Amino acid sequence: MGQFLNRYVKNKTVKRTLEAVGTSVRVLTGTEAAGVRATVFPDDVYLTSYPRSGNTWTRFLLGNLLDPDDPVSFINVESRVPEIYFNSDHVLRGLPRPRLLKSHEPFHPNYPRIIYIVRDPRDVAVSYYHHNIKAGMIGDNYPMDEFIPRFIAAEFDSPWGSWADNVMSWVAMRQGRSTFLLLRYEDMKEDTARELLKVAQFLQEAGFNITTSSERLDRAIELSTPERMRILEQQQSRLHRQLGRTRQDKPFIRSAKTGGWQTDLSQRSVGLIESEWGSIMQSLGYTLSRTLQEAEVRRQ
Repeated sequence: MGQFLNRYVKNKTVKRTLEAVGTSVRVLTGTEAAGVRATVFPDDVYLTSYPRSGNTWTRFLLGNLLDPDDPVSFINVESRVPEIYFNSDHVLRGLPRPRLLKSHEPFHPNYPRIIYIVRDPRDVAVSYYHHNIKAGMIGDNYPMDEFIPRFIAAEFDSPWGSWADNVMSWVAMRQGRSTFLLLRYEDMKEDTARELLKVAQFLQEAGFNITTSSERLDRAIELSTPERMRILEQQQSRLHRQLGRTRQDKPFIRSAKTGGWQTDLSQRSVGLIESEWGSIMQSLGYTLSRTLQEAEVRRQ
């Protein structure tokens, strides 16, 4: 038994040492992804959200608003609105300032300006389910009702916490400040031009050179439709650092709609999400299913 423990400890030590050496080499060669350790400049703006909340769509919108003559694609998006998880700190520090960076991090006290996108967690759950199938984390026939408790418990991408952990860490700490802009995905879908104008004005205040004419806004929206993004994904997904490692028979850009949870989730799954996060959802303007049911009864 003692020999087994000695070998186990030795093997774990060797593994940790090799991992540390590997990380050091990647840092020194500029190939280690920056992640939460990314250098933060005082004029940075972080486009932040919980996964599957509309961050990629917003990156396309903003990239196309900043430069409509060079439309965003899955090939060039990392040079336009780069993600801190796919780029080294060396690369990110070399970008022109002010920088617009994508992040999924929960509250980070050093982030100076934040555009935070929130989406109905019931729709996030559905989108996250299909995302994990595409990524090979669960099988095609994995039951949705078994996935939802794991989603609530943040078993997937746990460093970012649960939906509520992530959302409320930012809302609680930054809501009401001029350096914090909260966007609801549902509002963006309802009136994209209105919400995009809010973001553009926020970026102008941060030092970005952006034209906010209706023509410029309309052009950015036209270049960022889900239909166009799906075509680009089909053409370019194998060349994208993240999408190229996932199943090519499953789309990254799916329906991009709101309220799909009403047909995709069982009452049990909806009940689990609402019992866990109902009060937070209501504070963000999301109507609970029992309220929807009561309204339907009254209409009848």
